[in-house]
Amino acid sequence: MDKKQTFSLWYLPLALVALMFVQDLLSARHMQTLAYSEFKQALVAGKLSDVVIADGLATGRLDVRGLEQILPKDQAEALTRESGEHTFATVLIDDPGLVAALDAAGVRYGSVRESKWLGTLISWVAPALIFFGIWWLLMKRLGGAGQGGLLAIGKSKARVYMQQQTGVSFKDVAGIDEARDELMEIVEFLKNPEKYRRLGGRIPKGVLIVGAPGTGKTLLAKAVAGEAGVPFLSLSGSEFVEMFVGVGAARVRDLFEQAAAMAPCIVFIDEIDALGRARGLGLAGGHEEHEQTLDQLLAEMDGFDTNRGVIIMAATNRPEILDPALLRPGRFDRHVAIDRPDLNGRRQILEVHAKQVKLAPDVDLAALAARTPGFAGADLANLVNEATLHAAKRDKPAVGMHDFDEALDRIVAGLEKKNRVMNATERRFVAYHEAGHALVAESRPAADRVTKVSIIPRGIAALGYTQQSPTEDRYLLRRSELLDRIDVLLGGRVAEELVFGDSSSGAENDLQRATDMARHMVTHYGMSEALGLATYDQRPSPLYPGGPTLPEQRNCSDRTAETIDAEVRRLLEESRQRVLATLVDRRAALESLAGLLLERETVDRAQLDQILGVATGAPAAGPPARAPVAQLPPSRGLIDETGSVTGSRRVT
Repeated sequence: MDKKQTFSLWYLPLALVALMFVQDLLSARHMQTLAYSEFKQALVAGKLSDVVIADGLATGRLDVRGLEQILPKDQAEALTRESGEHTFATVLIDDPGLVAALDAAGVRYGSVRESKWLGTLISWVAPALIFFGIWWLLMKRLGGAGQGGLLAIGKSKARVYMQQQTGVSFKDVAGIDEARDELMEIVEFLKNPEKYRRLGGRIPKGVLIVGAPGTGKTLLAKAVAGEAGVPFLSLSGSEFVEMFVGVGAARVRDLFEQAAAMAPCIVFIDEIDALGRARGLGLAGGHEEHEQTLDQLLAEMDGFDTNRGVIIMAATNRPEILDPALLRPGRFDRHVAIDRPDLNGRRQILEVHAKQVKLAPDVDLAALAARTPGFAGADLANLVNEATLHAAKRDKPAVGMHDFDEALDRIVAGLEKKNRVMNATERRFVAYHEAGHALVAESRPAADRVTKVSIIPRGIAALGYTQQSPTEDRYLLRRSELLDRIDVLLGGRVAEELVFGDSSSGAENDLQRATDMARHMVTHYGMSEALGLATYDQRPSPLYPGGPTLPEQRNCSDRTAETIDAEVRRLLEESRQRVLATLVDRRAALESLAGLLLERETVDRAQLDQILGVATGAPAAGPPARAPVAQLPPSRGLIDETGSVTGSRRVT
């Protein structure tokens, strides 16, 4: 790859120095300046020749040999070191005997100077060439379209890929079958447009791909280009934004001009929320350039003819902030939603990423898919890569199931902190804390099964963790299930109080999650008899978990706010009493599990079943199931889509 040329302001002083050097070398005469007395002595000594007298100045050639008696010692030695003759110059004084002295010394003299037209020409041409070179470098730097020059700032920065350059097709896309089927219509139109035109139909002008981060939006767009075999112009929404006014609109115009010239083709704008954010949300001065760019995009999409074979595609994970004018029919007509993959989709994605990995016979991708609810495609790719790195670090011939277990623990709970040493008291607190979580989870019929309990510190603040994995994908949570989850979250804190008569700061995260869940039950889901079915939260939720949320706005009276707080405290206190009764009833199992954790630090599912069976004399069985209740849609943020990890955390 050619090294990118840059222009520096240091070129200017360097050019001036070079110019002075050229002037001194080509146009200026290297002369030895002589005093008139020294001139007369050199003339008498026979050291001068070819003297030219003109304009009160005498110049000629000087023989540097034997000048010690004429010139100063240091000056004579400097000249003597160089052989041959040097030119000299001296200012004449009124001396009537000069001509006679020249005749007596036999020196050839005259008053006509030699022609210096060549030196004069060079003295003019050389500076012109130097400044032309500086100008050429400057214009190349500022005007190079391929290098993002200043004069090309209004040009689109879209990168063009051909079919063989994308390297992606629909066979590389797994777990999002519905979205893939919708976009196959785009491919079919680009390959066979007459099939749609003969009935008078038209292809959607724009396709907006909406999905959570890591679900494969960009991958799907590249697969469309790879399958269709047409040019694929890809750029990000932020690349339209510049510090100069009008640049964004100019780049939009240039982008559509390029697309029209390459038709049929696909134009893909990633992260379009950087460009298409709703207008009028701030002061005009701060958003004028952004709105001008968006207006230009809307105008270009209105005047674009899809029958020419140009499809506009865009991707975002924040559709709720896009301008409504961008989403209306006639612009982005079709919205393709990509959700997190289900159980079967996760298995297919794992199979795609595991093709290039040497797997051991004990690897069960279906079991891994069941243990990774809520993982997106990027998360699953990272899981396979982390397992491969773990196996390679230990020089294993293949990647085994143990490597995937370690990789999953690292992704969900964080990096294992082997050097973090806790004292004996803290280890006992953490052991009973985690044992309380696990025991309550195994005692609740609607709670997820415990797969691993550990008191090994991981991540930044986790001193231990209890990992739960759901047996199936869940999209709704019943009231009884929410109460069971609150019980599991409080299991660690209640176990500390029961065993030690004291509590620690390790339950901070558990208490926060339990409080949020109870508050959502009261204010969002209408699961409080005291408040009824009304909701009391005006905070707009993001479309996908983990997205930004606006501050909650209170929309109730002070009396209602007090009732909400009282209901939240009631739910938490009732949960605490239920958990305390469970742990008192199963104290022997709590002691056994905590002791095993102190001994081995990690307890897996098989060991947990053995402990519960030995402690109770029979397989673990929870209390009778509560009566079923109507299924109400919970807040998306409350469904633990990545598998529940509950544990003790240090104060941060």
